Amino acid sequence: MSRSSFREAVHGESAYMKITYSPKEFGELIGRSTITLQRWDREGQLHAHRSPVSNRRFYTHDQYLQYMGLKTEAERLNIAYTRVSGAAQKPDLVNQIKALEQFCTEQALQVNEWMQDIGSGLNYKRKQFIRLFELVEQGRVKTLVIAHRDRLVRFGFEWFEAFCERHGTKIIVMNNEKLSPEKEMVEDLIAIVTIFSARFHGLRSYKRTLEKAVEHADKQEN
Repeated sequence: MSRSSFREAVHGESAYMKITYSPKEFGELIGRSTITLQRWDREGQLHAHRSPVSNRRFYTHDQYLQYMGLKTEAERLNIAYTRVSGAAQKPDLVNQIKALEQFCTEQALQVNEWMQDIGSGLNYKRKQFIRLFELVEQGRVKTLVIAHRDRLVRFGFEWFEAFCERHGTKIIVMNNEKLSPEKEMVEDLIAIVTIFSARFHGLRSYKRTLEKAVEHADKQEN
């Protein structure tokens, strides 16, 4: 993502603090009818905003968060998440953190919390990963910053991105390939093949091919 795109994502019209809903959309979100919303508006229980041009009613994302008992935009967190597969890669973890610190400083984005995991991108039971998505589900995360898509998950990134979008969280990806070790990807592929090779004997030859690829990657790194 370019720096200009980052600024637009954080400060521009596409940021979640600018999201609005029509009465019908808002009613569907909170499980109420438009008739109920109209009555609440008249009674002062939940005021609708009015467009200065068309005078049409609309509701904001902050109103949705407040109604659901969640955090408003001003109270929500900017979180930076970093990950490596094993303890031997802790220097890579330090590099990730430094890169994200510089990136966020340049973009004037204040990070409220830094999260770190040591574990495979195929492991969805990582301690901080679980905590992160619990916060997202609770509507407490405004922005999630990562160095590369595979720092969050190896596969299925789009599903987690959509999950974040549904809960008002914007994911910012630096897409720095240098912070995405090739060796990790090969190791994850070996793990997948190992699982399937237990059921399909013919895949074991592919496992050996991948193991050779890891050995080759090690020699290149050394």
